[in-house]
Amino acid sequence: MRVTQGMLASNSLRHLSNSYKNMGKYQDQLATGKKISRPSDDPVIAMKGMHYRTNLTEVEQYKRNLSEAYQWMENSEGGIEHTTQILQRVRELTLQGKNGTNSPEDLKAIGVEIGQLKEDLVGVANTQVAGRYIFNGTQTDKAPITKNADGTLDFSNMTTSAFNVEVSKGVQLKVNANADKVFGEDFFATLEAIESGLNNGKLENSDELLGQLDIHFDTMSSERSELGARYNRLELIDSRIADQEIIANRILSDNEDADIERVITDLTIQESVHRASLAVSSKIIQPTLIDFLR
Repeated sequence: MRVTQGMLASNSLRHLSNSYKNMGKYQDQLATGKKISRPSDDPVIAMKGMHYRTNLTEVEQYKRNLSEAYQWMENSEGGIEHTTQILQRVRELTLQGKNGTNSPEDLKAIGVEIGQLKEDLVGVANTQVAGRYIFNGTQTDKAPITKNADGTLDFSNMTTSAFNVEVSKGVQLKVNANADKVFGEDFFATLEAIESGLNNGKLENSDELLGQLDIHFDTMSSERSELGARYNRLELIDSRIADQEIIANRILSDNEDADIERVITDLTIQESVHRASLAVSSKIIQPTLIDFLR
């Protein structure tokens, strides 16, 4: 086959074009730090990247869910702790009121303090986090305890349903406390009985009332222990999710991120090859008659 000058020139230009293309690819990798800049560069890497990014997005969503779960549990635990402290104070005041040396005025003064403590407990039961009532199950838009016009308490809105948060794939964790075990109607009925007796100047059935307070205290402690157990599980899940995030980021990096040292080496080699191609092409392409006429 006869090789013409045009064929030599065409082949040389084609090889130079490919050399420019390779240098452009390495320069893009060096500038972006990624192996590919468009899916057509490597469809396999692109498809794997979409899958890995989906996994990473799921992990990030679970981390946000974990943050919400922590918020609910920590605020619930804080509310129970505060209620326990108030209950202990009520018990101290009840024992003080049980003492026969108190005058009717002294008993009324103790009753007034218990009434204020009761009002504080209503506020704790109606605690809101991000505009949602955390002690009312799934009915987070309603206060569990409301006050009627005559000053009595209404518990008709209180629910004990579990408020679950998906903290991992297929794992739902209850993050709220049982309001009835902490702020139940029986508990407030005991407080009102103590308050009423003190205001009337005579605390009857004090031993029975103290026994009821102890029962409420045990119930609160049990609910707090259960909440603590779920909190410990939440921390374990959080640790596992953190490990999954690290692994997902590493896999995504291995799939998409370019090896900068290798890219620099390849680019240097390609530049040398390109300069050699230019030099060889200038010698292969023979001068034309126009060149001699200059």
